[in-house]
Amino acid sequence: MNKTQAEKQKKELFKKTPLAYDSLGKQERDAIFTFGDGYKNFLNSAKTEREAAEKIVALAKDRGFVDIDAFLAKKKTKSIPQKVFRLFKDKTVAMAVLGKEKISAGTRIIASHIDSPRLDLKQNPIYEDLSMALMKTHYYGGIRKYHWLAIPLALHGSIVKANGEKMDIIIGEAADDPVFTVSDLLPHLAGKLQGDKKISDVFVGEKLNLVAGSLPLGNDSVKERFKLGILQLLHEQYGIVEEDFISAEIEAVPAGDARDIGFDRSMIGAYGQDDRICAFTSLSALFDAPAPERTAIALFFDKEEIGSEGSGGAKSSFLEDFVSDLLFLNQEPTDSRHLRKTLINSQCLSADVNAAMDPDFKEVHEKNNAPLLGFGICLTKFTGVGGKSGSNDASAEFVGRIRTLFNENKITWQTGELGKIDEGGGGTVAKFLAQFGMDVLDCGPAILSMHSPFEVAGKTDVYMTYKGYRAFYNSPGK
Repeated sequence: MNKTQAEKQKKELFKKTPLAYDSLGKQERDAIFTFGDGYKNFLNSAKTEREAAEKIVALAKDRGFVDIDAFLAKKKTKSIPQKVFRLFKDKTVAMAVLGKEKISAGTRIIASHIDSPRLDLKQNPIYEDLSMALMKTHYYGGIRKYHWLAIPLALHGSIVKANGEKMDIIIGEAADDPVFTVSDLLPHLAGKLQGDKKISDVFVGEKLNLVAGSLPLGNDSVKERFKLGILQLLHEQYGIVEEDFISAEIEAVPAGDARDIGFDRSMIGAYGQDDRICAFTSLSALFDAPAPERTAIALFFDKEEIGSEGSGGAKSSFLEDFVSDLLFLNQEPTDSRHLRKTLINSQCLSADVNAAMDPDFKEVHEKNNAPLLGFGICLTKFTGVGGKSGSNDASAEFVGRIRTLFNENKITWQTGELGKIDEGGGGTVAKFLAQFGMDVLDCGPAILSMHSPFEVAGKTDVYMTYKGYRAFYNSPGK
């Protein structure tokens, strides 16, 4: 075989992994920037799971989606809505577009999560030390603690007062708002205290305390007058007292908007892209599935970053309850057997991000099986730790179906694992949904600086993820 023949054979046999940008025409190259602008706007208004849920519901209502609970509460109805949503405890959302086939034939599910790593205020947060008022926090999810030092932070959250009144707050996002920060130790004094220690020992969770103020209320004979000064301000501005923090959920998140990265503006830097990048793309895809063959469902879970626990996490009965009501809405049997068969017949993309190989930290990846920024949506057959522990591990048949679907729809895709086998690992909601017997595959974009206050995504990957999800929703029933 000569060189020409070998090159021809190579072209036929080798797997092709093109740069996503190379596969786009002029119109779609422009579209990735327009789509990216919409995504950045979503990120700016959805920095917490509550805000994300509120934004998702608002966008759904604008496009004619109906609250399924309000509809079912009516005694008599003239027609069945084809587009419905459910907001659960202000943190978890399910949406569906009814398909042409019966729901019991199986649905197309894309499941993302809308919580992100952060600092939560403790229930008794405010204290004073060294003539300063500070606030105690407890970190949520997997963070690198040092990322959260010496950066501007904003407070987002909800407070339920003693009289039952609920109040939402955002402090630190407007140009004239104050911000908060966790102070850091200067390098001149860090040598003995931190120099020879492991990162896990240097940065301690109990020292992630927010600087909240430094003006006292009263003269020096008043005890805790710095704490008192802050509580007085909070009472004047928001009508709250210290006990109200017991029934509050207040999150400290990076202040500021999502930004374009690079001279060419080809990337997006922002907090919370894991996993609101998949929430936005799956939501957009659902909006573009007006008449699917199989019922299309979008799930937006809470609590993924702490193991999918709680009533709004993927371990809960939220999906079963929603699908049961869809069956009822569509005048199909709702008994346990029909519900089980519906879920077994369904197919699901667990929409979550993977870790793109970083040019400066290549050693934690195995290069033949590492996703790259700019190479499209990533199919992650399994996650887990070590020997695939805690993973769903999608079947060859389902991976083959998605691969064929993407190829037929000219969607640039890649595959990837979450780092080297013994380097670490992670998980998604996939294994909890697979317990129903449905086919599930992890599928989403790869990003840099995952779980940091400023994650990085490629705009072409965001757009390809949207296209992939749209193709999945609109795919024929099989």
